[in-house]
Amino acid sequence: MVANIYDPDKRKLLSSLSHGSIFLSALVLSIGIPLVILIVSDDPVVKANAREAINFHVNVWFYGILFGILCWVLLGWPLLGLLFVVQWVMPVLAIRHCLQNPDEPYNYSFIFHVL
Repeated sequence: MVANIYDPDKRKLLSSLSHGSIFLSALVLSIGIPLVILIVSDDPVVKANAREAINFHVNVWFYGILFGILCWVLLGWPLLGLLFVVQWVMPVLAIRHCLQNPDEPYNYSFIFHVL
């Protein structure tokens, strides 16, 4: 049996911080937090969670711009409402997963991956 060389509490904290940074979405800091964690951490699970959080940020920003443009033709309002709900619910589910299962990275459903 191989011992886990990574601190599980640090893994939980950094993974949760990566996913929770979306709540600072009005700031550039929101994507900076998982980016710094990705660069600094040597834990593969934390790196995977940071990459997934960055991908989620990019998706939220992309869809926010797209749905904002669609608001000009009145199609985007319900989609913006849906995006707002997804932006708040999905990171909470990711944080819960990171705290319950610190040894496996969380993957968001239905997003495109940049990293």
